[in-house]
Amino acid sequence: MKLLFLPALIAASAAAQGLTEPPPILQLVRRPGTAGASIKPYANAGAAVQVIGMRSVTGLPETWMMEAHYSCASIEELDQRMAALAPAKVLNEGADALSEDALTPARTIMALYRDEWSYRAPDAIRAFPKARYFQISVFRIRPGAESSFGDLVKLRRATADAVNLDRPELAYQVISGAPSGTFVFVAPIASLRTMDNGVGQLPVVAEGLATARAKDGAKLAAETELSREHLLFRVEPRISYVSDEFAAFDRTFWR
Repeated sequence: MKLLFLPALIAASAAAQGLTEPPPILQLVRRPGTAGASIKPYANAGAAVQVIGMRSVTGLPETWMMEAHYSCASIEELDQRMAALAPAKVLNEGADALSEDALTPARTIMALYRDEWSYRAPDAIRAFPKARYFQISVFRIRPGAESSFGDLVKLRRATADAVNLDRPELAYQVISGAPSGTFVFVAPIASLRTMDNGVGQLPVVAEGLATARAKDGAKLAAETELSREHLLFRVEPRISYVSDEFAAFDRTFWR
């Protein structure tokens, strides 16, 4: 019987120590405005999860809390603890201020990790403690178009390789809190200076391939996607709730 509890113990240990592999579940809490967010509820609840707080650089003024969970039981435990500490009305404040995009009117979404659609996942998760910004890309696809969307994602990955784009990302499929067919891609960015390198100077051998793939991708996207949104966020250590092991990568920043 003890062996049955081993995976749960390993997951709990990983959550408590730091992010060593892509979390199977992300819970994203999206709040209107860039003021008022606090880690106090997490601290009071004794949460055993890593929470990265971010404020928008582009798009509407928003604050996002990105919770890394290793099981649904972790979400349940955190939900019960925080519900016992906070009045229910707090959860609904400001909901009307959200815009009508892929994630609204829901304020909290739950998403499952899709390894086959992620790009250099080990590099992405190792970059989380060093990230000062995150690019969050939100896609909504047509019903029944998941296979075609998978082809589009693979094309994007191949193009990134062709142009040597150093921007690993984790892919997640939303299962609750947003319309069906919503996918979220999370890319950690150490500095916006890295975006200057981008794809401005392509190797000669890659130019033709990148152009051809871009045309194929545009056609496939038109047939598959309902909408896409790219958002840039700044990491805010004051509203992040991370372990000492996570913060050890840059204690001056996180603490």
